[in-house]
Amino acid sequence: MRTADYSWYKQNLASLHEEYGDKYIAIKDEKVLGSFDSYAEGVRITSQTLPLGSFIVQKCGADESAYTCMISSMNFMG
Repeated sequence: MRTADYSWYKQNLASLHEEYGDKYIAIKDEKVLGSFDSYAEGVRITSQTLPLGSFIVQKCGADESAYTCMISSMNFMG
């Protein structure tokens, strides 16, 4: 896992968003490798030069909603 890169991304989200807007960014060793219009594009292009698993691709955003997801389900029992 790239936990150090993910932690760096979260700590620097505000400044990353200032620089890259709402793009997806590829990160390795706490450095931005590139910015992309979609997650798939970020993975596809970055994996042409680096092996999968050696980098992360994250969405830039103005706040923590860029890296959080809420999933809910409603179960009805009879």
